[in-house]
Amino acid sequence: MIDFSTPLAGLDRATTSLNQTASRIANISTPGDTVDLSAEVVNLIQARNSFESNTKVLQTEDEMTKSLFSIIG
Repeated sequence: MIDFSTPLAGLDRATTSLNQTASRIANISTPGDTVDLSAEVVNLIQARNSFESNTKVLQTEDEMTKSLFSIIG
């Protein structure tokens, strides 16, 4: 049977990364805070790409399962 744990774990990692990045950006409150916004934007783009790729894997696995069930009957 198809194992969905790998893409689901990837989605969890992307969610964690997104939440951490958003938290760092949201906590910029004083002029002395040092948050590298360009690095945080890169982190956001990486999280988005991770979401997209893991979602595509899940969609492909779902399509394969449906095809297998239709062949088996």
